[in-house]
Amino acid sequence: MKLGNDWDDYIGEEFSKEYYLRLRSFLKHEYSTQKIYPDMYDIFNALKFTPYSSVKAVILGQDPYHGEGQAHGFCFSVKKGVKIPPSLQNIYKEISDDLKIKMPNHGTLTEWAKQGVLLLNTTLTVREGHPQSHLRQGWEIFTDAIIKALNNSESPIVFILWGSNARSKKALITNKNHLILESPHPSPLSAFNGFFGCKHFSKTNNFLLSKGIEPIDWGAINNT
Repeated sequence: MKLGNDWDDYIGEEFSKEYYLRLRSFLKHEYSTQKIYPDMYDIFNALKFTPYSSVKAVILGQDPYHGEGQAHGFCFSVKKGVKIPPSLQNIYKEISDDLKIKMPNHGTLTEWAKQGVLLLNTTLTVREGHPQSHLRQGWEIFTDAIIKALNNSESPIVFILWGSNARSKKALITNKNHLILESPHPSPLSAFNGFFGCKHFSKTNNFLLSKGIEPIDWGAINNT
């Protein structure tokens, strides 16, 4: 298994470990007998679009959307033409309030990924209609290895942790070069408990600027 960029140097050995071989066997069976999201060719899109050396910020999700045509390998993002999910609507509302920029009428976030925002779910696949159905199959070990590799980076990175699942990864981020931003999840069930008003988007850019790093153009998705 090759990702085709410098991630191969940092996590390539994971693909030959026993846990991943078990996960691969599980996925082979699941994809052949069930409807699984995302498409198998999109599973690693977050890593393919955002090389290790390009990462400026990490947004952690949990598992992919489990509805038809939604998931395409990036947390919170959906394919063009798909209705914007409620959590992403709330993310857009916070960006608009924080940065005073208009947000698009689509939910495709690949322009963020191209700028260095790693849109990483902690579990990378899911069975249709069954959220969290692929938890504890090995993906968490794999994505923890990604977080640990980024923690070791000398380049400052902003880790954006929304909700209890993402915040549970805080213990893996020990490098003082990095910034951790935490809040409740943007889900309609919790957004009013501290996600709205968190200003994580301006805080991310202020931190990057303070380190001499080009900030994220969060409004770039308006141009796609």
